[in-house]
Amino acid sequence: MDTLFAVLHMCIFPGGVFALTLGFFFKALDRRVEARLQRRVGPPLSQPWLDMAKLLTKETLIPKTACRPAFLLAPIFGFTGMAVCAAFIPVPGVFDGLFNMGDLLVLFYLLPIPAMAIMLGGSASSSPFGAVGFSREMLMMLAYETPLLMILLAVAMLVGKGLHGGDWGAEFSLLKIVSWQQHTGSLGFNPVMIPAFLAYLIFLPGTMGVLPFDIPEAETEIIEGPLLEYGGPLLALFQVTSALKTFVVLGLGVALFFPGTISEWWPVNLLWFMLKCLGLMLLSLTLVKSATGRFRIDQAFRFYVTVPTGLALCSLILVWVI
Repeated sequence: MDTLFAVLHMCIFPGGVFALTLGFFFKALDRRVEARLQRRVGPPLSQPWLDMAKLLTKETLIPKTACRPAFLLAPIFGFTGMAVCAAFIPVPGVFDGLFNMGDLLVLFYLLPIPAMAIMLGGSASSSPFGAVGFSREMLMMLAYETPLLMILLAVAMLVGKGLHGGDWGAEFSLLKIVSWQQHTGSLGFNPVMIPAFLAYLIFLPGTMGVLPFDIPEAETEIIEGPLLEYGGPLLALFQVTSALKTFVVLGLGVALFFPGTISEWWPVNLLWFMLKCLGLMLLSLTLVKSATGRFRIDQAFRFYVTVPTGLALCSLILVWVI
């Protein structure tokens, strides 16, 4: 029975259908708001679904010199990782998450899978643009994973101290992290954790590969890089993976910093969760990419190992000292 419930959570809610629908909606709304900020009309909210439907009707073409098994498995690898990852995200007041012990560490290991899938696909395509995108994606992943680890450690250590009466310890259960904040207040309003929250906001555009950190897929430089040779259902699978990742990183941010509920009625809490995810998206993705140009890879790497890493380290030190 537990296995059946786990499969349902991965396929329907909070993963699967729900995560994909919400992810596509956020990506479409992001494009729409960005267009309005730039005095354009923008695409309809149904555009991601239309794009996916069109891609599913296209033929899958594989370069003659590509490594066929790796080329075909890369998008499946990325999709599978995010499909599992989405089921771990708690929706406060609605769903506690798939597992309740150490799931923060599991999420940390699962989140890089889409980037690894893009690197695998780019290197297997035999395209020189894919090779350049592979190297850029690897550098970006090394850069933004460091502050993410420090952010998660800062949250886990602070909650662990709270749960253990001031004794040292780290709590990696998202259920307990959310529950503790619902009794003591959101970490996003805690002065000690504000630097970590700011670091998480900076982490989001890097992991989602949007301006100014879309360097691995820069259209004007390397023509989509690792994804250049992909089309049809395989490219659609990469788009689905990106939508699922949008839900995962926004939902994780809500769970870590603003998991409070406003009602005993689950539909209200679900709507509140969605609004908080939307607020994070507009603040960290839409506004940033609407107002900035693309960084060079050296600028992006230097930025991530200094600014967000420094902010996350600041919160980590404050948690240790106070």
